[in-house]
This record gives sequence, structure tokens and C-alpha cells, in this order.
Amino acid sequence: MIGRKASGIALLVILLTSVTSAPASAQAADAKQPSVDNPHMHLWGTDNIGQCWTHFDANETTSAVDGYGEKEFAQNQQVDVNFNCAMSESFKSDMYLNPNGTIRMDLGIYIASGDCDDTSECQELRISLLKGSTIVASQEFATSTYDDNQIIWEIPVSDNMTRWNKSFEEPQIQFEYSKPNPSGLGCGILIDCSGVFRVYYSDNTDGMNTEILFPVINATDPIAVGGDNPPPSSTDSGLLPGFGLLGGLGALAAGAIASRKRNV
Repeated sequence: MIGRKASGIALLVILLTSVTSAPASAQAADAKQPSVDNPHMHLWGTDNIGQCWTHFDANETTSAVDGYGEKEFAQNQQVDVNFNCAMSESFKSDMYLNPNGTIRMDLGIYIASGDCDDTSECQELRISLLKGSTIVASQEFATSTYDDNQIIWEIPVSDNMTRWNKSFEEPQIQFEYSKPNPSGLGCGILIDCSGVFRVYYSDNTDGMNTEILFPVINATDPIAVGGDNPPPSSTDSGLLPGFGLLGGLGALAAGAIASRKRNV
């Protein structure tokens, strides 16, 4: 009798362990997905920034070979950009962030443009973090022209950033900038006054750091709470992932133990 009871308890422990550990490891199996051990999102794209994308894998074979993408603007043309870099694939599980943590964004930018005056249409470099299609943080940065600019932006996690639902709330990075083209004596004759806006990708060899660090925590962490109460995922019953299955398996194991007691 003791042996049967012990085996039933062992079965219950195994079931509990396997189910509760599943949410924590679901993302980790794919290098492009976020996890506690893989929290850095990387930036990639084509050489003309015609396409720009992100994922959590530090390796990418289809990004620009020079390690950056840039848009060129002819002389007397406004240096004007507005584009987003989105995840190359949807999350496979919701991403949870530490509500007491900080998102750190490191980006490398090179700009060649003119200065603003009273008649110019201007927009300083503005970078925004989007949760799906919603901007959750935005900031303008002063930049130097004809020089590399290392952007470091630390974003405290707010209530609407604690949970990122799969399939429709993946992060995006938006870049906006608008200033006149370079101008001055000798432009177009002695010197090239074309405008340039360049974004360095994560594999660049120019010494520019480009990655976004998210303070990822496991879905089972006690502080993993969706502060903005977003719609649950299609497979979410309202409990933390796996707990519906956990209850069912626990009941089955308990029933098995009770049945063995009756048969003794």
C-alpha cells in the first residue's frame, strides 16, 4: 500500500514539475524569441532601409553586408525619413517584463543634413517604441551632423509595458527626422552636399552598439502582471499559462491515488 501511495505522489510531482516549467521555457527554444536568457532584441535591414526588421537572435544572414542601411538625398532635397522596424515574426508566447525594470535602447545613427532656420521644416531625431501599433514611449535626441551618433535611451517599464501579447503587440521601433539638405559655399562644385540618414544594424563593424534590452521575466513569476489588462491570448483561460492544464492533470493524479487506496 505504501509503495502504491508513493508512486501516486511521485506521478503528481512529475506532472506538476513538467507543467509549471513549460511557460518559462516556451520562448527559449527559438533564438528569435524573447526569454529570460535571451532578452536582447537586434536590429536588421537592407542597405537602403527599404526593409527594416528586428528579432532576438544575434545572427542574421539576410541583413545588409555593410552592417548598416542608409537613405541618400540629392542636393537641395529635404533629409526626411519616417519608418518603422518591426519584428520579423510574431511572438509565440506573451512577453512579460519586470514592472520595476528598465528597457535600454542602444542605437547607432549617422546623419548628414543642414541646419534649421525660420523657413525650414524641421524635426529633430525622434525615436518611438511601439507596442503593436500603439506608441508607449517617444523621445527626441539632439544629433551631430556628418558624425556618428550613439543613442542610449533608458525607458522605465510602465503599467502598459508589463505584458506584450503575442500576434498583435510585438515591439516596433520608429525613426523620424526632417531637416534641410547640407548647403554652403562650394556645394555641388567642390564638395558633395548630398544628404544622408544612416542606421547601423546589430552586426556593424563601425563600433556602434545597436540592440534593445528588455527586462524579460517568466510568465510564472509572481510579479508578471499585465498592468494594462490587455485582451488574453487565444489560448489563455484567464489564468497564468499552463495552469488550466495543471489543474486537470492534478485532478487526474489525485484520482489515481484515490483509486489505488480503494483497491487495497
